[in-house]
Amino acid sequence: MDQRKLYKTVENIASKSFNSETEMLISTLNQLISFTAINVTGGRIWKIDKERGIYTLLYQTGNVDEINPDFTLNFTEYPIFEVITRERTILDTETNIFLRSKGILKYSATGVGDKIKVNAKQYYEYLLALNTTNFTEEQKITLNIIATAITSQIKQKRYSLRAKMLKADINKAYELQKSILPEHEYKFHNYELYGISDPAEIVGGDLFDYLTVGDDEDRLGVAVGDAASKGVSAAAEAMYISGALRMATNFEIKIYPLMKRMNALVNKIFSDDRFASLFYGELSNDAGGLFLYSNAGHNPPIFIKNSLNRVITLDTTGPLLGPSPLAKYTVENINFEKGDVLLIYTDGITDSADSNFDNYGEERLTNLFLTLKDLSPKEIALGILEDVIKFSKNGQYSDDKTMVIIKRVK
Repeated sequence: MDQRKLYKTVENIASKSFNSETEMLISTLNQLISFTAINVTGGRIWKIDKERGIYTLLYQTGNVDEINPDFTLNFTEYPIFEVITRERTILDTETNIFLRSKGILKYSATGVGDKIKVNAKQYYEYLLALNTTNFTEEQKITLNIIATAITSQIKQKRYSLRAKMLKADINKAYELQKSILPEHEYKFHNYELYGISDPAEIVGGDLFDYLTVGDDEDRLGVAVGDAASKGVSAAAEAMYISGALRMATNFEIKIYPLMKRMNALVNKIFSDDRFASLFYGELSNDAGGLFLYSNAGHNPPIFIKNSLNRVITLDTTGPLLGPSPLAKYTVENINFEKGDVLLIYTDGITDSADSNFDNYGEERLTNLFLTLKDLSPKEIALGILEDVIKFSKNGQYSDDKTMVIIKRVK
C-alpha cells in the first residue's frame, strides 16, 4: 500500500474529535483492525508507568483470550523494550508463561507517543502490540508508518492545547525559509530547470534545491522534498534536510549512502511524529543524458520521452525518511534526450481538492503535462500551478505545492 496514503488514512482516523487521548488510541486501534489491507486481527495498548518501571494494560481486543486488566509488563523482564526505542517496531517470541497460555506466542510491538526516560533509559510512552498473520519487513515498515501517524496526532492535540503562534517568530521563519530557496530558473550544460514553491501557510514543509556536486561542478543534484504536515514545525524539518543535503554534496557522497545518511539523520534529530519524503537525482554533462536518482517515499516524478510521447514514472526506491532507521535505498536511472522533460512535484499538487472534495489527481496532472511538454520549464511550471489553483480555488483543503521541471534543450 502507498505509504503516504496509509499515513493520511491513519491520520484522518486519529484526527477526529475525541474526549481523551485514550479514546483516540482505542478508536484508532479498532478501525485499524477493520482495515483489511494491513492484516491486523487484534491487539493491545500498553501505557508506561514511569514511577513503577512497568507498562500497564490500557485496552485489548481481538482474537486471543483476554488478559487480566491488572497484568503488567516489567521493564527488567523485557529488555526488548530498549530495542523498540531504537527500531520502533519489533517481532518477538513471547516468553511469559501466562501470556503464552492466552494464545500470544508471537507478537509485534510498536512504540507510540513520546520517549520517556526511566532509570537513564528511554522507553516509548505507549506500546501498540498487534496480532498479525503476515509479519514481513514490509509489514514492519507499515507498522512504523501507523505509529508515526498516531504519534503525530497525539502531539498535535497536545500542542493545540498550549501552543500559540507568535507572529514575529513566523515572520522570521518566513524570511529564513525564503532566503535558502534557490532562484527559480537554472541552467546546467544541456539542461534548463525551473522550480517553484507555494506554501499553504506563511511557511511550508516543502523544499527544492539545486546542488552543484564537487569542485569541478560537472554534476548537479536536484532535490524535492516534503516534510510531514504544514507550518513552522514542517518548515524547520525542511530547512534542516536542505542544509544537510548541501553539506553532503560538498563531500561528493554517492547517492545510496547519501539517502541512507539522510534517513538516519531525520530519525535521530526529529521527534517520532516527523517524517519526510525526498526525491534526489543527479544530472551530469554526460552526452548520453544519464540521470541517476533515488526516491524516498516521494510522489513518483513524471518523465516524458518526447520523441515517443511516452510517459514514465520514477517510482519509489526506498521508504520515507525517518520512521524506519535501518531502511535501505536503491539508485535507478533514466536517460535524457533532447526535448525530454521531467516533472518532480509534491503531493500538494495532486491532493488539491475542489469544492466537491475531488482531488486534482495524477491523471489530470499527467494529461496537462503532456500538452505543455514543448514549452519552456518556466512556462510548464506556471501553467500547471495556474491550473491547480483554479481547480482548487473553492476547495477546503490546501497543502504546500512545489515542483521542479528539468528539460534537456540541446
